[in-house]
Amino acid sequence: MAEAIQAAPAPHSQPTTWAGRFLDSDIWASFKRSKLTMVAAFVTVLFMAAAVLAGLAPQDPFDPAQLDLLNSRLPPLWDAEGQAPFLLGTDEQGRDIFSAILYGLRISLAVGFLGVAFSATLGIALGLIAGYVGGTTDAIIMRVADVQLTFPAILIALLVDGVVKSVLGGQLDGVTTLSVLVFSIGLSFWVQYARTVRGSVMVEKNKDYIAAAKLIGLPAPVIMFRHVLPNVLGPVLVIATINLALAIITEATLSFLGTGMPETMPSLGTLIRIGNNYLFSGEWWIIAFPGVALALLVLAINLLGDWLRDALNPKLR
Repeated sequence: MAEAIQAAPAPHSQPTTWAGRFLDSDIWASFKRSKLTMVAAFVTVLFMAAAVLAGLAPQDPFDPAQLDLLNSRLPPLWDAEGQAPFLLGTDEQGRDIFSAILYGLRISLAVGFLGVAFSATLGIALGLIAGYVGGTTDAIIMRVADVQLTFPAILIALLVDGVVKSVLGGQLDGVTTLSVLVFSIGLSFWVQYARTVRGSVMVEKNKDYIAAAKLIGLPAPVIMFRHVLPNVLGPVLVIATINLALAIITEATLSFLGTGMPETMPSLGTLIRIGNNYLFSGEWWIIAFPGVALALLVLAINLLGDWLRDALNPKLR
């Protein structure tokens, strides 16, 4: 009997650290099973690392002292007329396309992340208030959301961008222009967060742990942000991932239309707008490489968003 007890296997020990619990979770197992998702994650991390390390690029495209008009419109390095160190060629200002893409990635990702952070913060706060308080407050917030949903996001961004620039003046520096873009994009996407959080809060606030929190006298803001919010973040994370790609596309669209980043601080959208002027004159590389970079980045983020939506869906586990 003692031998049988000694031969019994030891119970499986649960991971105690956050990293250990994550590596033992269903989400990590789902990630490892999807080769396409792993490739998308690799591409996304690669682009983010390239944006962070843009300072190591062969040229600073934002520094006029490093630009030479004699090097303008050079083809890629593998072409017979290509010159080192311009790997992907140059534009009409003698700006290295490869370096400009790295710096443009930095701006596009910055606008995307900051725009998503602003819209998520605004939408989550309004969704929590609407769902928890209810009544007239809920009706006002949701009617504003319904009105905004009748307009395309790009139209809202254009409207906000135009109004803010008209108030501040037409000539804005790069940092102010980036702030205006973040503000306009953030106001375009808060509705999805608010409606999703509101629906989840209306379910959560009727559960026993909320009644217990009220019973011990916790104030409403503490209950909303400390107890309700952690239980509604799953869908918000999925929306944020998908909206990151939409925010980058929106910024590129605004820059392509000439209302985004200036040519002195080009984002990917600005580079595409510049290259579009020379597409039919034979300098295809000026628009092709920034366009490919933008397409790959958005595709990778969208694939991650699709995987995350399925991985966090309990019905698909």
